[in-house]
Amino acid sequence: MSSIELFAGAGGLAMGMARAGFQHSAVVEWDDDACQTIRENRTHYDSHGEDFVLFEGDARQFDLTPYAGRVEVISGGPPCQPFSLGGKHRGNLDERDMFPTAVQAVHKTMPRAFIFENVKGLLRQSFASYFEYTYLQLSHPEVVKRQGESWEEHLARLEGLHTSGKQPTYNVVFRLLNAADYGVPQKRERVFLVGFRSDLGIEWSFPEPTHSDVELLRAKWVTGEYWERHRIAKKNRPAIPERMRNRIKRLATEEREVTNRLPWMTVRDAISDLPDPEKPSLFTIPNHVFTPGARIYKGHTGSPYDEPSKTLKAGAHGVPGGENMLVRDDGSVRYFTVREAARLQTFPDEYIFHGAWGETMRQLGNAVPVKLAEVVANSVAKVLHEVN
Repeated sequence: MSSIELFAGAGGLAMGMARAGFQHSAVVEWDDDACQTIRENRTHYDSHGEDFVLFEGDARQFDLTPYAGRVEVISGGPPCQPFSLGGKHRGNLDERDMFPTAVQAVHKTMPRAFIFENVKGLLRQSFASYFEYTYLQLSHPEVVKRQGESWEEHLARLEGLHTSGKQPTYNVVFRLLNAADYGVPQKRERVFLVGFRSDLGIEWSFPEPTHSDVELLRAKWVTGEYWERHRIAKKNRPAIPERMRNRIKRLATEEREVTNRLPWMTVRDAISDLPDPEKPSLFTIPNHVFTPGARIYKGHTGSPYDEPSKTLKAGAHGVPGGENMLVRDDGSVRYFTVREAARLQTFPDEYIFHGAWGETMRQLGNAVPVKLAEVVANSVAKVLHEVN
């Protein structure tokens, strides 16, 4: 099935799509270093060994005409800075808001489905009207904004149409997903908007979580399986946090609820087999280089070894903050290497990132975790295959 990836960044969502069986006709990204990363790793996006167009430039300038009616799915993560908790929160007033471009791409190509991802800040109350506007545009992409019409006026027109009883062109659903619930070793909450062309008659819902924080607590503090797996002797294990004691006691005494969920993955699960980047090693691992200068300050305390990491962030001007630090067992901190951060985003080890450390960490901070992308994309691919 053919797809187009917009706002590709380092390629996490695009790779997840390829792993789900989609063949990219085009991948669109404006950043030079991110494009170089994709060029150096393009085999990860060729699910059927076919080539694709890599358009390096503004997505607003990409000619979608050749793809009209010929693409199954459009996917992408419109730049999130307008809505990010770490940004200036300007939303639709921010020139980096690319949701209008995403809507236009859907309108011009009329794919069978689309998958768009963004930061959870998109759901903040201050952006409620604009989120509704985006949702209704994606539901009715053919109802374009008129010349001189404000977005509020366009929203009112879309609301009237949507409540008139007319069937939307796309049936759209959205949900806030936590990547840790799907086997990613990172607490990363992102909004996914998924739509299917209504004439297809598809019924779809988001995939159920496969991993659980409760199961991680049980593995650490009830059965001890977590520490045993990592060969950590009892004398070297941390004490149960005081704030967790009552909860752990209940888990140990209550009848266990039967689920198929696995424990959340932790930083230790993800990177413990990599050599310490501060020590000499006989092996050279790509992108696994120590970067000095890590320090703790208010609001930036790093990620403990035995929890999923905090959300990796791009940081201002590409310089990552405390979320991109590891807290060692002795309480000291250091920055994650690019390779470690890539593992936390579930990129394969053979995937090589291009650019200086700050730039590559920015790429990773903006990326969709590959595993989360693959889970959503697989679910979409399954229902599309069923209506072929």
